[in-house]
Amino acid sequence: MSFLVLQLNCNTRKSLTPFKILSYITESQSLGFRSNLDSIKMKISTSDYFLLIILLIIPQNIGAQSDTISPFDKLERVEAILNRFRLNAYGVINYYAFNWETLPDRRNAIDPERLNIYLYHDFSDKIQFKSEIEFEHAGTGTTMAFDPLEEFGEFEQEIAKGGQVVVEQLNLLFKLHKSFNLRIGKMRFYVGNASKQDQPREYFTAYRPEIENTILPLGWYETGIEFNGDIPLKPSQAFPFLSYKAYIVSGLDNTGFSAQNWIRRGYQTRFETINADNLAYAVRLDYNFAKDSELGFNFYAGNATGNRPKNDFTSPSWVTFGDIHFSAEIYPWRIRAYGMLGHIQNSEALSNANRNLSNNLDVKRTPVGNMAGGSSAEIAYDVLQLTPKTENQQFYLFGKAEWYDSMLQTEGTVSDNPRYERQVFTIGINYFPVFTIVFKTHYAWRNLGSGEQENTFALGFGFDF
Repeated sequence: MSFLVLQLNCNTRKSLTPFKILSYITESQSLGFRSNLDSIKMKISTSDYFLLIILLIIPQNIGAQSDTISPFDKLERVEAILNRFRLNAYGVINYYAFNWETLPDRRNAIDPERLNIYLYHDFSDKIQFKSEIEFEHAGTGTTMAFDPLEEFGEFEQEIAKGGQVVVEQLNLLFKLHKSFNLRIGKMRFYVGNASKQDQPREYFTAYRPEIENTILPLGWYETGIEFNGDIPLKPSQAFPFLSYKAYIVSGLDNTGFSAQNWIRRGYQTRFETINADNLAYAVRLDYNFAKDSELGFNFYAGNATGNRPKNDFTSPSWVTFGDIHFSAEIYPWRIRAYGMLGHIQNSEALSNANRNLSNNLDVKRTPVGNMAGGSSAEIAYDVLQLTPKTENQQFYLFGKAEWYDSMLQTEGTVSDNPRYERQVFTIGINYFPVFTIVFKTHYAWRNLGSGEQENTFALGFGFDF
């Protein structure tokens, strides 16, 4: 019942004042509940009317002596329940036009990319529940896709690409101290810039940063334990301060590693449960020098062999990578930079083992690079700063340069495919009619090490609340 109140409250709370609610409660109870609701309904909106009914009913379950609770107490108790909940969400829809020499027949596309809904509940001042549900590509389903760029050039059945609904987060946060907190459950795995700049108004391109979008798991979530905290460097000031996160979480499955995407497809999403014979460990440290401005690093290590669906490869295959990330919000400027380097142990033996995997496993089965790396730099400027403008509007021009190679170095007989060294140059605009809505467009030139080019025009919008 309290959740129903929450739902109604999202639309009605602003229109109802405590005195207004209380006057309706008092009038209804003093004149007779059933006979006077119709007359009360004439005075208020439909949504307020239904909230009033809930307010009159729900207090019967709040407290042992409900008949002795005054209307003031009833209102306070309902408000106490509502104040424990918080609902946030964001969404993205994009249009793409492709001009790719590698795939000259690639069709233009419209993608309702995602809708993410967050629900928070405070059990107390020290314990908070957090959940995130993601609706990807507007629904659920199964599609068949053909990938001619991979070694086997075959049809693949991909449930994820047909759309899916996923519980991305389900965790509890124990707020022990500002400098030391504990989160347990399934949680966002904070690596690099993309994990902290995930909402559409926080990144400039229509899609998320290409390096982290291509060779690392995109929207990375793992299950385990996170230790986090903030350490002030000048106690009398908000900035600067150090923030840290340390993880012991579920690891990757190296059957999904590939030439094109390195470890991205090793993120365990194909099965109902997550194999946890090998865990992963990570640490992140950031120096925060202003609001939304930081310089930091991340380091990850985990053996991905023990999490394979079958015991068909036994050599250790530790994945290690680190990054340095930078973000500065110095209005009207925004500046970001990122660099990463990673290594896979026994990548040649792993490539040979993956070549014999079943088609039904829905993996690429291509050779895996021994090392991968990439770097990027981005700058944006709000041109409305130069003109008289309507309050809250922003119009950013931005440019971005990226380089990355998923086969930066190979091992043994594994050949380096030059196609997987990529340079990308992007220019575009972001228009914010209000702070939480953004309309975007960009044009990206991607040059492959093989000499081919892939150009993409993108147009889209995003929102959050």
